[in-house]
Amino acid sequence: MTFPVVGMVGGGQLARMTHEAGIPLGIRFKLLSDTPQDSAAQVVSDVVIGDYRDLETLRAFARGCDVITFDHEHVPIAHLRALEADGVPVRPGPDALMHAADKGVMRAKLDEIGAPSPRHRIVSDPADAAAFAEEVGGFPVILKTVRGGYDGKGVWFVRTPEDAEAPFKAGVPVLAEEKVDFVRELAANIVRSPHGQAVAYPVVESVQVDGVCDTVIAPAPNLSEALAGEAQALALRIAKELGVTGHLAVELFETADGRILVNELAMRPHNSGHWTQDGAITSQFANHVRAVLDLPLGDPRPRARWTVMANVLGGDYPDMYAAYLHCMAHDPQLKIHMYGKDVKHGRKVGHVNTYGEDLDDVLERARHAAGYLRGTITA
Repeated sequence: MTFPVVGMVGGGQLARMTHEAGIPLGIRFKLLSDTPQDSAAQVVSDVVIGDYRDLETLRAFARGCDVITFDHEHVPIAHLRALEADGVPVRPGPDALMHAADKGVMRAKLDEIGAPSPRHRIVSDPADAAAFAEEVGGFPVILKTVRGGYDGKGVWFVRTPEDAEAPFKAGVPVLAEEKVDFVRELAANIVRSPHGQAVAYPVVESVQVDGVCDTVIAPAPNLSEALAGEAQALALRIAKELGVTGHLAVELFETADGRILVNELAMRPHNSGHWTQDGAITSQFANHVRAVLDLPLGDPRPRARWTVMANVLGGDYPDMYAAYLHCMAHDPQLKIHMYGKDVKHGRKVGHVNTYGEDLDDVLERARHAAGYLRGTITA
């Protein structure tokens, strides 16, 4: 009996949870990881330690893999084109992934296909950033490095021309965006297969604290059916136009005047989709595995009226296992997902999922568990 081998580049928690989703299907995983201590390297049996930025390392890793996929967007696009030229299926492919790897490329393509976005342009120096601010009505504006940023890193909220100096020290192009008057952040998660089948999960609300996702509420409360449908249709259209294979997360702003604007794209399983592990009929991870193997996609519908995901960040309480006793006794329905990471202040080390029919109750349970695991709640 022969089952395919999925090659996963990147050893973080997304790779760990994608591997977990493949186990019931008998799918074998091969992992390219930076270190043996990485989250996924702790649980995948076939691990190669190496540098994803080195083409020959990637080529050697790809031997014996039926398809290559990723848990991050940082692999050089030229290397992915070389793998494709070698006959290796790469999903998502480089022509799609470059839009997640480079925010400037992403914005240009979204403009081309008419996707709603904040006003933006590439700026060359602090003076050019100040000129952009004048174009959009003045400071504050948002400056982003076009490559390498995540979880608030590589993003600056710029209030004055003097504040605009820091982003240019990174040595990569800088994208300027207008500050959007938004009421909340949403995310539309979809999965698309090579033959064009696609499924859309319910649109969720993503609550950010200090630039990092804190909680995700599925579905987004009080979101009109029309706007939810518009967000799902937009995500599906972006996936088709960009040729995405696998999971696509479209992070969105909902504005005060009832519009949606695209904030970011991620072409991999995403934090805003972690709720699907316990709250959807088929999780984002299981559907990503199905998609990259071109298998029929699973049902994305929710299992409960409400599901809430709360991230567990490292705090001053390193012994999180000791907190299990309280958390599990307090909420027997609680689902805990830990990543095998050392506890460091502010670091994502896990998440919890709760679900039920009453949103206030589901929210309270999720936040209580995440807070107790972190040590900010003690009773």
